[in-house]
Amino acid sequence: MAAAAAAAGRCGRDPCGALCPLLTYLGVGYAAYAVLAHVLPQPALRGSPWCPFYAAAFIIVLLLLACHARAVLADPGVVPLPNTAIDFSDLRRGAPWKPERSQEDWAVCDRCEAYRPPRAHHCRICHCCVHRMDHHCPWINNCVGELNQKYFIQLLFYAGLASLYDVGLVLAAWLGPAGRSPAGMAAGGDVANNRVQTAHCIVLLLESLFFGTFVTVVFYDQVVSIITDKTPLEQLRNRGLKDMNREGPHPRKPKLVLLREVFGRGFVLCWLFPWSCSTPPGTGPVYSPLPSRYV
Repeated sequence: MAAAAAAAGRCGRDPCGALCPLLTYLGVGYAAYAVLAHVLPQPALRGSPWCPFYAAAFIIVLLLLACHARAVLADPGVVPLPNTAIDFSDLRRGAPWKPERSQEDWAVCDRCEAYRPPRAHHCRICHCCVHRMDHHCPWINNCVGELNQKYFIQLLFYAGLASLYDVGLVLAAWLGPAGRSPAGMAAGGDVANNRVQTAHCIVLLLESLFFGTFVTVVFYDQVVSIITDKTPLEQLRNRGLKDMNREGPHPRKPKLVLLREVFGRGFVLCWLFPWSCSTPPGTGPVYSPLPSRYV
């Protein structure tokens, strides 16, 4: 309940963020209904491996919903505000803030009126700074940041698998020998029932193709941002610095190390499940609202 209240408090003013998760659940529910009521009962799939394979597809759907819930409710890495107000009157008068040499990566967020640590960005929808913020996603009504990027990528992965299964199921029902033969069409019931089944198959196919393509593109973008160790916001900033010949050195870590920073340092198999297999609860990264010289 506390996680749900915190998530609602962060992004409660975004109408699109309230609508998109509802559309997600409606889309998953309709796909399950169309498969069970109008696709699997077709003659071309009776006795085929597609029917028992739906048990595995049902587990994928459950994992998809679990990953979505974790991505929605998890803290993305919100930078805490200091307990006492900090005097930024010099900044309001237009005087630039010059950090010490050891604090050059820290900045001042004029919206939060607080210090912003390295690799943190302000979200105008959640009204807070998020560490290693990738973007604000309306489909989870939350930011994608350091602490919930794993669940977001898992959501994309399972959504892609579910879409692939639905596309294959519809094509098997249409292109299978029993589905193309006159006897198979006659065994499917009356003409009106066949038209209803065909309509649901078309809607399911279009839905699966659209969302499957969408999540595949976003999944690829997420993996690239991890292995390059640059979020989309950082890529835009570095592109601007490069144009001004101000881009600093950026040491590269091994790709496996970068992936383990997001998915955990346990077994690779644990990367598929929406829980942590290596870090005990409550021992994750702790963010400070102040640079180390104030702590």
